[in-house]
Formats: sequence, C-alpha cells, structure tokens
Amino acid sequence: MIAFLTGPWFMLVLGGVFEMAWALGFKYVDRQAPLWQHAAVLAALAASMVLLFAAMKHLPAGTAYAVWTGIGVLGAAVLGVIVLGESASPLRLSAIALIVTGVAMLKLAEG
Repeated sequence: MIAFLTGPWFMLVLGGVFEMAWALGFKYVDRQAPLWQHAAVLAALAASMVLLFAAMKHLPAGTAYAVWTGIGVLGAAVLGVIVLGESASPLRLSAIALIVTGVAMLKLAEG
C-alpha cells in the first residue's frame, strides 16, 4: 500500500485529479474573473503536467496518458452531472462506464 502512495500510479492518479480540476476551472474562469482564479487554473494545469511527466518515467506512455486523460474525462463528466446539472442520460452514463472500464483494463494489463 505504501508503494502505491509514493509510486508512479499515485502520481498518475493525482495528476488526473489536477487535470479534472483545471478542465472544470475553465468553466468558471473568464476575462472578468479575479487573477487568483486564473492562477489556480494554471497551477492545476502545471501540477497535472508535472505529475504526468513524473509517472511516465516509470509507466508506458500510452497507458499513462490514457489513464491520466480517462481520470480527467471521468471526473469532469461526473462532476458535470452532479454539480453543474448536465445531462445524466443513459447514453451519457454508458459512455462514462466505458471510460471507467477502459481505465481499469489498462491498469490490469499493466500489472
């Protein structure tokens, strides 16, 4: 368990969370937003990229990138439904389930 909390998979998951944060941050930041909001989105973007870069040193590039983007897409889609009131149609929920399945399969394939 400790190895996961300090290893490349942890960095990748954390990078995916930051990716979700900056992607959702775009929804709220516009030209009139305070400077700190712009800085927060840029900081989340930078953290996401740095963590992806660090994880890719130890994981296959295709797997790392797919998992990283999958976490960001999944998080943005789920939070979009829960927080932003976006559509929760069966087709959309099925697509989210496919993303989760794909990310899980990539992790299992990696071992």
